[in-house]
Amino acid sequence: MSAPRRRFLLVFGLFILVIAGGVAYFADSAPDGLDAVTQRGCTVVETDQGERLDGQCIAQHAQDHALAGGPLADYTVGGDGRWTGVAGVIGAVVTLGAAGGLFWGLRRRTGGE
Repeated sequence: MSAPRRRFLLVFGLFILVIAGGVAYFADSAPDGLDAVTQRGCTVVETDQGERLDGQCIAQHAQDHALAGGPLADYTVGGDGRWTGVAGVIGAVVTLGAAGGLFWGLRRRTGGE
């Protein structure tokens, strides 16, 4: 690999990690988009067992998905909201690794390779 390409990939990788790790801390914990629409008509009440929805809304019938207890669920590491940036970096590394592996595997090969 040539030096300019290696330098570009290094700078690009560092930029992605800074953005993924830094911007994640500014993410709003309030629901948006589909979550907000499904919670219309309800109020969220904190209990000892977690959150409970009071009122009439679609979200009262929602269930957790199979990976809700996973290590990176809810954009955190182990459910700890202080680690959102780390979860963002892990997600970026996994995504870049998967995309890089896919592109490497599907690249056109010249006769010399």
